[in-house]
Amino acid sequence: MRGLVPIGAWCAAFAGLAMAAALPAAAAEFTMKFGLATINESQHEYAKMYKAALEQASGGRIEVQIFPASQLGAIPRQIEGVQFGSIQAFLGPVDFFVGIDPRFGVFSAPMLFRDEANTRATIHDPKLEEEMLGLAETKGLVGMATLTPGTSNYAAKRPLMRLADFQGKKLRINGTELEKAKMAKLGATGIAMSLSEVTPALDQGVIDGTISGTAVFVSMKMNNLVKVITVTNDTMLVTIAMVSKRWLDGLPPDLRKLVIETGLNVQPKAQDWEIEFDKGMAQQWKSLGGEMHALPPEDLAKMKALLAPVGDEVTKGQPAVHAMLEKVRAVAAKN
Repeated sequence: MRGLVPIGAWCAAFAGLAMAAALPAAAAEFTMKFGLATINESQHEYAKMYKAALEQASGGRIEVQIFPASQLGAIPRQIEGVQFGSIQAFLGPVDFFVGIDPRFGVFSAPMLFRDEANTRATIHDPKLEEEMLGLAETKGLVGMATLTPGTSNYAAKRPLMRLADFQGKKLRINGTELEKAKMAKLGATGIAMSLSEVTPALDQGVIDGTISGTAVFVSMKMNNLVKVITVTNDTMLVTIAMVSKRWLDGLPPDLRKLVIETGLNVQPKAQDWEIEFDKGMAQQWKSLGGEMHALPPEDLAKMKALLAPVGDEVTKGQPAVHAMLEKVRAVAAKN
């Protein structure tokens, strides 16, 4: 009969469609493992935005795999992995890159920025940001974005309600000399520690408290160990996204360009997201049974006086580091 397709042909066609549906999508040419120490906050959000943007821009030639919450190891190990190329990207506090270049440490100087808006304007200043992103290139790390996730706050098992409460405390820091000097001025001891170690260290009494952004206290559910977050605004958090130069150099030129350009393009979107996200953090902490506390005005004034000289005192014997500090101060002053 004319117009009819034989049953055998229909079966063959159906089988072909079924086989096509069962075949996996074309595999990406390159895989980018993107490591983080945090989860469910602005750095994690940046990584998710970056994944979506780069996979689309590359037409699926690069697959981005995100590993939050230190799944790829403690922060120092992840940075080493990016240098060696076993991890392709990492986003974390600039403080942890002082072993690569000590100039990264200046961003942990207390009293460096006026507030969060001043911090954002400073680190996103085109000339300063370009210098930050290129600081570690000779050490195998290529910068592609900077972010500021807000203020660095304090919390301890015995609440820090007054300046005097800092006396004798062992408080976790990221590990820069500036942070150590700051803690000494407050009568405390700074204990360098990666974020993944903080909760067990608090639980076991290795440290009395820690510094972090409010989002980290919330996302890591530290309310089981600390109840009061003390806000002083003496130091701001600055983070940087780094890509492995070894891996980057192995990409075709077009993809190499896309990796960096996408990082820079995503940056303002992630920073805007952070501003909105941060507005709800204090309330989320309170919903977990926590409390937000500000030091009394007289204590804040005393703290400012104690901490103001720290930057100069620590960097005066390191010309390159001190010059970087002065450069950041100048940009902050004009913003």
